[in-house]
Amino acid sequence: MANPAGSDDEHVVFRQYLDAVGLQGMASAEAAGLHASEWYALSLISFEGRLTSGELSARTGLTTGATTRLIDRLERAGYARRTADPADRRRVIVEPVPDALGRIEETVEPARRHIAEVLARYTPEQRRVLFDYFAHAAPAFRAATEEIRKAASARRAKQAKAGREG
Repeated sequence: MANPAGSDDEHVVFRQYLDAVGLQGMASAEAAGLHASEWYALSLISFEGRLTSGELSARTGLTTGATTRLIDRLERAGYARRTADPADRRRVIVEPVPDALGRIEETVEPARRHIAEVLARYTPEQRRVLFDYFAHAAPAFRAATEEIRKAASARRAKQAKAGREG
């Protein structure tokens, strides 16, 4: 069966899919008045219910300073709030503002509607396979993200060292 995007090359089809998902995420972030990293952080916070600023830093790959600024922006936009960790008052907990999450639901509604139309084409068994893929692909993409970040960090460190020696 031919792909609607016009290519039967699996790599091209998969790349087009990933690009479309990325573009949708960027458009959703923009519609919510957020940057992509803020959108992702808000997604993490809303799934987890609450994260420490350190956990958020580790999960987003941002420095602690950049994470502090990201949390500041999420607070100013009304999407998240800081609270003190009851077990350790030195730690900051970041949690979503429940009323604000309704705005996010409105923002992603077009994507959900269009994807529901696509999923309706498949049998229940085919959907189970698709969701099995999603469940296994998400951790694989997170692992790849970590590898990419580590390699980029090592390259930057090597370049900085070469610059100091040169």
